Amino acid sequence: MFETPENDSISPALRALLELFATDLADVKFPDVDTAVLGESAAHVREKAEAVARAQAALDAARQALNESQESLLQKGQRALAYAKVFAEDDGELGAKLEAIHLPRPVRKGGQAQVDPVGAAPGNDDNAPRRRGRPPKLRPVANLFTDGSGPDAAQDEAPASLQS
Repeated sequence: MFETPENDSISPALRALLELFATDLADVKFPDVDTAVLGESAAHVREKAEAVARAQAALDAARQALNESQESLLQKGQRALAYAKVFAEDDGELGAKLEAIHLPRPVRKGGQAQVDPVGAAPGNDDNAPRRRGRPPKLRPVANLFTDGSGPDAAQDEAPASLQS
């Protein structure tokens, strides 16, 4: 009589009570509570839970559609801003207004990055900024076939100013 779906909106304790009224207490009737009343009330709760699930699914779909529309607008806006900056190269006032606009970067979807408005593919190391500072020192690699006692070892250890 009483269904027990996995995602039931009725607590396990209430389900146990409903089951008792469906089996052991099926013939027992209290003034305003019996098996039929409890069954109707449980069906009403499940009905409302299904309505909530449908509304949640519709809300999730609406949010997804909103996010996709916002992403589309952002991509078009980034492209428009890039074109407008090129257009305003000779107009300093318009260029300053355009430089004050900072749009967010596009969101990565499914591990694939969207192309930025300049047109460079993300992850391209040719466009990456150079590292600042002094490059690391290169240390000489020891010869694997010498034990360090030969004539080359003494020359390697001597300072460069003493070597001829």
